[in-house]
Amino acid sequence: MQNAVPEARIRSANDAPVNSHGHFVLYWMTACRRVEWNYSLDRAVSWAWELNKPLVILEALRAGYPWASDRFHGFIMAGMCDNRAALKDQNVLYYPYVEPIENADKGLLETLALEAAIVVTDDFPAFFLPNMIRSAAKKLTVRLEQVDGNGILPMADADRIFSTAYSFRRFLQKNLMSHFSAPPKASALKGRSLKKPSRSLVEKIQKKWPSVPLRDLNATPENLKRYPIDHAISPVPGEGGSVRGLRMLKRFTTSGLPHYADGRNQPDQQVTSGLSPYLHFGHISPHQVFHEIALNQKWQPQKSAQKKADGRRAGWWGMDENAEAFLDQLITWRELGFNMCRHNEKYDQYTSLPQWVRDTHDAHVKDKRPYVYALEHFENAETHDPLWNAAQNQLVREGRIHNYLRMLWGKKIFHWSASPREALDIMIRLNNRYALDGRDPNSYSGIFWVLGRYDRAWGPERSVFGKVRYMSSKNTARKIRTGDYVKQYATHGRQPSSSH
Repeated sequence: MQNAVPEARIRSANDAPVNSHGHFVLYWMTACRRVEWNYSLDRAVSWAWELNKPLVILEALRAGYPWASDRFHGFIMAGMCDNRAALKDQNVLYYPYVEPIENADKGLLETLALEAAIVVTDDFPAFFLPNMIRSAAKKLTVRLEQVDGNGILPMADADRIFSTAYSFRRFLQKNLMSHFSAPPKASALKGRSLKKPSRSLVEKIQKKWPSVPLRDLNATPENLKRYPIDHAISPVPGEGGSVRGLRMLKRFTTSGLPHYADGRNQPDQQVTSGLSPYLHFGHISPHQVFHEIALNQKWQPQKSAQKKADGRRAGWWGMDENAEAFLDQLITWRELGFNMCRHNEKYDQYTSLPQWVRDTHDAHVKDKRPYVYALEHFENAETHDPLWNAAQNQLVREGRIHNYLRMLWGKKIFHWSASPREALDIMIRLNNRYALDGRDPNSYSGIFWVLGRYDRAWGPERSVFGKVRYMSSKNTARKIRTGDYVKQYATHGRQPSSSH
């Protein structure tokens, strides 16, 4: 197939054949919600070209996904607005569907697939998406292909779970270079004369499942209140979409990246990228982010090809310390989480922790905690610690916590909960309910790192923590400037109900 996506990124979800009599190729957009730098779209375009059929893109938004709220709906709908604008003058039929009530979309995909030659979708290893794809695959009578666009390394190329960032980084340094030769297209539709789709292709289907008018995709309170989702979690104004994501990427490479190594842990310095929600919702591609960093650094692949694969965080890329520090987060740590989710379906369960971690937890589970807070106290930022409360307030208000303080946030939930299992439940609930980048492999990595995953045993052994790494607000305040941060986020802004 011309302009083929690397085979390592493609897998069939079922054994059904391609239907040569189908009227179009269907791209079911689920995780890579963008029209640029998208392997799934590349694959769908190649199929449409080879079969000489029009391309239909279904981007659907369910109402009944876990933790559905105005915040997440609004972010996704902003991306749908961008996609609609980007595809307006293309030979593609874009079908945005937002489910008005739970289960209203039942039958939509199957009905579309009956008219399709093949269905292409995104391969995402976490949240409800794997089960959704498996369920759909059983129902479709036409081939369903999944395409992995999650990272620079195809998930299939790492055939085992890596227990540390060091071991995974060493693996990447040995195996990553070959994958830079076939990135996704910056614009899959540019220069490709696809068969023009007719509106009649899905006209009958749209009568039962109407696409969303542009005016209704604007994430206003008026538009959002019509959906059966959690309206207590408000949207973050101005967030969401590929246009906004690219703007933030450009801003970061010019103003944040030059200070990243030294400033990323300081809350009062705006040097972090802020891209994790855009990566999570697929509004921007890790390949596009890497491309911008490489341009900024005038990087050439041979700079890394000649380096020794020693697993060190700095030096292998041949870039400056700021770029190398950022790429370690973007590639090593982020893709380490995808590695876990791909190979362990229990990635979000306590039993997935290493044995030494569970052993030290068990040895200290009856230790007296200095404070014990219930979920509602954590959720409402009602602890004794002003710095922790400020971090929780930022999460509720903005859907994010400053990178370094996010680690402290988790460590103190561990310290102040009745047990490690309860701490895990609280972290997952708060993170997944409020964080724009929650429900993501990278996000689960951060939560489980708090409990000991990917880390080593530390000494001296402490009460409650045992051999797990310890953090405190007092020590954090010595390392970073927190005074202005605490003042900025001293109040909650609103008191969320814990009943949702």
